[in-house]
Amino acid sequence: MRLHDLKPAAGSRKKKIRVARGINGRRGKTAGRGTKGQKARSGKNKGLYFEGGQLPLVRRLPFKRGFTNPFRIEYQEVNVWLLERIFEDGDTVDPIILQERGLIRESKNPIAILGAGELTKKLNITANRFTKSAKEKIEAKGGTITELPLRISGPYATIKKLPRELEEKFYPALDKS
Repeated sequence: MRLHDLKPAAGSRKKKIRVARGINGRRGKTAGRGTKGQKARSGKNKGLYFEGGQLPLVRRLPFKRGFTNPFRIEYQEVNVWLLERIFEDGDTVDPIILQERGLIRESKNPIAILGAGELTKKLNITANRFTKSAKEKIEAKGGTITELPLRISGPYATIKKLPRELEEKFYPALDKS
């Protein structure tokens, strides 16, 4: 057997249909496009969103404005007046206790303490972020503040994530849950 003896397997090669080759051909004359009309003409493709002159759906919808920041960090907010109502004088407040008491949904997510309301009790609070007014109110009553470093998740985690030693140091109880 030589190279010139090779042939494709029977039935594996099919002849291409040559359209518009006269009225005797299989797809002759109108070439399978029907008679007249917009789609029978050359350059008939009007695009995916063309609706025959009607204003296309894409243009009828309002524009989406701005952009969504993929690195946005969603804080769970807890106001000072809520801490005043729930906790006793001298209590320790941390993410796990806040979740147990129903003030936040997830102890793993970042927590921000806001300064709305009054505080009359001494509290030892651990959270990721404190507003200026919240810090002042807590420290004025003799309470202590411990700021946890952010525990990052989502797209931002690929850029900035806590080292394992810090994770274990600041979030020991959270890793077990």
